Amino acid sequence: MRKLRSSGILLPISSLPSKYGIGCFSKSAYQFVDQLKEAGQSYWQILPLGPTSYGDSPYQSFSTFAGNPYFISLEDLIEEGVLTKEECDAVDFESEEGFVDYGKIYQGRLGLLRKAYERSQVTEIKEFCHFCQEYSWWLDDYALFMAVKDRFEGKSWIEWAEDIRLRWGFALDYYRRELYFEIEFYKYLQFKFQEQWLKLKAYANQQGVEIIGDIPIYVAFDSADTWASPQLFQLDETNIPVAVAGCPPDAFSETGQLWGNPLYRWEFHRQQGFDWWVKRMEHCFRLYDVVRIDHFRGFDEYYSIPYGDLTAENGHWEKGPGMELFHTIHHRLGQKRIIAEDLGFMTDSVRALVRESGYPNMRVLEFAFNSKDAENAGDYLPYNYDKNCVVYTGTHDNETLYSWYQNLEEEDRKMVLDYIRKEDGKTEEICKEIIYLAMSSVANYCIIPIQDYLGYGNAARMNMPSTLGTNWKWRLKEGEIKKGLLKEIYRITQLYGRC
Repeated sequence: MRKLRSSGILLPISSLPSKYGIGCFSKSAYQFVDQLKEAGQSYWQILPLGPTSYGDSPYQSFSTFAGNPYFISLEDLIEEGVLTKEECDAVDFESEEGFVDYGKIYQGRLGLLRKAYERSQVTEIKEFCHFCQEYSWWLDDYALFMAVKDRFEGKSWIEWAEDIRLRWGFALDYYRRELYFEIEFYKYLQFKFQEQWLKLKAYANQQGVEIIGDIPIYVAFDSADTWASPQLFQLDETNIPVAVAGCPPDAFSETGQLWGNPLYRWEFHRQQGFDWWVKRMEHCFRLYDVVRIDHFRGFDEYYSIPYGDLTAENGHWEKGPGMELFHTIHHRLGQKRIIAEDLGFMTDSVRALVRESGYPNMRVLEFAFNSKDAENAGDYLPYNYDKNCVVYTGTHDNETLYSWYQNLEEEDRKMVLDYIRKEDGKTEEICKEIIYLAMSSVANYCIIPIQDYLGYGNAARMNMPSTLGTNWKWRLKEGEIKKGLLKEIYRITQLYGRC
């Protein structure tokens, strides 16, 4: 990453304001870029852009290479003439204002996108044909995967008929013929996604704003990646997982976290020169300027849980690929800008991996004031930062700053007040002081979630880990980011040398 002091804002694409139920690559996205520029910001950090599956989490995607078709701007398709405003307005997308109703999005948006495809005469578009050829190495399998998934009423690929589940040659040929137009439809969605996203990214770059993308270390089990390339993962001869990913029991969870993602067969990746990972990162750097890799510690050691266990209690640690992977990426792709998400339980070997990589790691101020875990909390206090890190008030997995402070235990609240040299004050004032603390720190990079600038409570929280049903839904309403706030952000940014 560039060495100058700089800052940015965390806002998922889905949380942008929009007319049709979910944030997307519409005019609102361009307006947000303009607001970032006006506020003196250098970065727009987003969450993963992949197509989401059950639970709507961007960290559980049907493909690590594909984009979420929900983010395709319907307004742009209206301008192209493949949809009408009346058709889009007739679909009921809304639920409670300021939130995404994923059920309505699924029911309504794909139907409109299918109409757009049917009217697009896409096979006559040279750019579409070129796109399909250039990205065939992942696009063909993804489009087939999604078409077959529809044929089997959305079931996980592990429940499909054996011939296509195990990718027997005659079955692949049969479904490619039988589902030709369904496959083409899913390719069209990816074509429009990438066309619109790269146009938005180019606009952001022209305004001096760079995109920080976000990728999970693991892929979902129910994904085109696992189905099409089972040899990359710890699966048995019938493609059933041998072990899955998660985290061990700790102070936050007595039974640990059972994520369920398939684990990599790292020795196979090593024998293949880490080709899949190189292609994955190369693809990411087409889409983003900087890539944040989630759960970076898993490259040092990863937690392996026997498949079929109901908790993470019986797992054990295995050795990951370490710097060998990142040396290979550097050798094949050149110097790339990566953020190492190294939150959670740290060991000396994980710290050594982060240091050797040279990537900036993460510091979260909400983790700094915890009297019950003072030893680890100290790492997040600003006086322990070096310059090569990214400081956050909180992340998408944390409470908003406002609710975090309100919910602190008395001893921890006193730690906050002592640190910022306040006897007490309104929550809004204390939260501003904590933002100043992040911006004034020696960290080269500072990212603040937009909810914290707006002073919102947990109604605007993006995710509560290990829960389902209420996550990933919050979004801005039109006009919520006022001119006065942009001026205040610019003033803070300039004051602390981050413009």
